[in-house]
Amino acid sequence: MKARIDHHKTAPAALEVMLQMQKYVDNSGLEPLLLELVKTRASQINACAYCLDMHTKDARALGETEQRLYGLNAWREAPYYTDRERAALAWTESLTLVSESHVPDDVYNEARRHFSEKELVDLTMAVIVINGWNRLNVGFRTVAGNYQSKHKIGN
Repeated sequence: MKARIDHHKTAPAALEVMLQMQKYVDNSGLEPLLLELVKTRASQINACAYCLDMHTKDARALGETEQRLYGLNAWREAPYYTDRERAALAWTESLTLVSESHVPDDVYNEARRHFSEKELVDLTMAVIVINGWNRLNVGFRTVAGNYQSKHKIGN
């Protein structure tokens, strides 16, 4: 596969805005592994190979298990996710598929049971940002496979 456009080089100012949003999310106080699950799940829905490669590598480097990564696409049937993770994954799916889901009250109410108002805004920002990255990378066919995690194994 060949990339269509290198959006990093073509529009560095746009990239900087995305990176600032990502920095906000990364420093929000939400658990790094929770954020990687959210990023991976949205990337599965959006079929973003580049982001799937990146976020599964980052998740593993942070200590996530293979079992939980492999089961993420079927998280509702898997017993090894916490209630907080389940609420975050349902929120992620609902926002990623907003034109279909319209973010129903039961999904919101469950998310509010596990996240403060500030945390839910931050989680929403995380979903917004990963969906943005997915659209850039899918649209411009960013080539997957060469990403190296910035995290040390088990860090």
